[in-house]
This record gives sequence, structure tokens and C-alpha cells, in this order.
Amino acid sequence: MKVVNTDKAPRPVGPYSQALWAGEFLFISGQIGIEPRTGVLAEGLGAQFRQILKNLGAILDAASLRPEDIIKTVIYLTDISAFGEVNDLYAEFFREPYPARSVVEVTALPKGALVELEAIARRE
Repeated sequence: MKVVNTDKAPRPVGPYSQALWAGEFLFISGQIGIEPRTGVLAEGLGAQFRQILKNLGAILDAASLRPEDIIKTVIYLTDISAFGEVNDLYAEFFREPYPARSVVEVTALPKGALVELEAIARRE
């Protein structure tokens, strides 16, 4: 396995890597809406999800991949009623064919985040 790290995405908040290559697959750890330069969590669901997508893009870039290379995502929400807002923002980042996706409501996320996204990408 090969580690992928970039200063353009937040440093891990625990003992894990931003992403790991396993063969042709890149496993991207769950991202929350932390601004990488300041380490501050964005305020509000929309701002957090936009920051997550920026962080995801930075990790993909560090791995020489694009959003089109993502094949699976999992979104964790602390309030499932935010599904529509997240869905709209998600559609601004991803294009057809969309990755396979799961959305799960959870009780809490690290640092009080409202949303988290993890992804798996594939290098062709």
C-alpha cells in the first residue's frame, strides 16, 4: 500500500492516512469540513460540505485522479433531513455516471461536524 497525503487537505485528526493506494484502488478516509490552513471546521452544513468537496478534490489531485475516477462514496449526516441540500451540492461536484453512493444518518461526527464523506476511486 502507498500513502497519499497533501497539505491542501486537513491533516488526519487521528491515527489514519488521508488516503491509501491498494492496487488500482484509492481508499479516501472520511473527510469533514475542516479548512486545511486554519484547522477550523466550517460553519453550517452547506459550508462544511463545500469544504469537504474541496478537500476531496485536493486528495484526488495529489493522487493524480479526478472526481470522475470515484466509484463509491458514503455520506454520513447527523440530520437526514439535510439530504436534499447535500444531494444538490453533491451534483455540483460529480457528473454522470455518478459514483455508487450510500447516505447514513449518524448520532455524531468528529469535532461536531454535520456531515462526512468517504470515497473509493479507481485508477484506469
